[in-house]
Amino acid sequence: MRLPRRVRMVEVGPRDGLQNEAQIVSAATRVGLIDRLSEAGLAIVESGSFVSPKWIPQMADTAEVLARIARKLGVSYPVLVPNMTGFEAALASRVEEIAIFAAASESFSRRNINCSIAESLDRFAPVAEAAARAGMRVRGYVSCVVDCPYEGPITPAAVADVAAKLLNLGCYEISLGDTIGTGTPGRIQAMIDAVASAVPLDRLAVHFHDTWGQALANILASLEKGVAVVDSSVAGLGGCPYAKGATGNVASEDVLYMLEGLGIGTGVDLVRLAAAGRWISAELGREPSSKVSRALAAKSA
Repeated sequence: MRLPRRVRMVEVGPRDGLQNEAQIVSAATRVGLIDRLSEAGLAIVESGSFVSPKWIPQMADTAEVLARIARKLGVSYPVLVPNMTGFEAALASRVEEIAIFAAASESFSRRNINCSIAESLDRFAPVAEAAARAGMRVRGYVSCVVDCPYEGPITPAAVADVAAKLLNLGCYEISLGDTIGTGTPGRIQAMIDAVASAVPLDRLAVHFHDTWGQALANILASLEKGVAVVDSSVAGLGGCPYAKGATGNVASEDVLYMLEGLGIGTGVDLVRLAAAGRWISAELGREPSSKVSRALAAKSA
């Protein structure tokens, strides 16, 4: 199969990246990051979540962040919501898109959100219905699409089942997440084949962590299967909580460099993206995890 001519990059650094940081980043810094990312040409910048601050204190000021960002025409600023309380907060913040999340692993679902997969989907049904009434788009996430940190390998059929149920809830797109970053290209393609039998390929996205150094290879394997939406995190923000010291999210700069090398359009400016990554890394007091960002900095020096 030929590679897609264009890929939509979904930037998850301000939410999925920063929520895994040990330190709490100020609202002003989060606003600065989001604005820099939208100026770099990213059309989707995941901007926060409305969850209990008891569980994720890093996202406690999401309403303030959404009130202060410079909303750019044509850019979506989705947030993650776990329930109707979160949905109401998103609605009050003039959010146009929300995300809901489920797991392909029963063990992970019970450890992460204290309920079964079926119970989590039941919780999301009223959220999806309310979003549809409000004219709000809903994106679905499936975690542990390859392996689970508690029960090991996950069958592709289990992933396909959860993805199909999210689609039936009204999700316009399903993002398939290799949560602990153990996937390899062959396993990823087998998983996508199974999911594509239940969900159209043009409704699928991939969300890979680079814990075992396979993220870019897995993204290329997904492109070969026809997937044309890729989640990534600027500067590689966000560690993997299940593998101490692991890098976690694949860096947006590295993904973009690979896509440009393949002749695939994105509309994203690599120089501006790398500058945003260096800025937030400086705010966090460290170097970017992105190899491309480091190479660009060395070249300019």
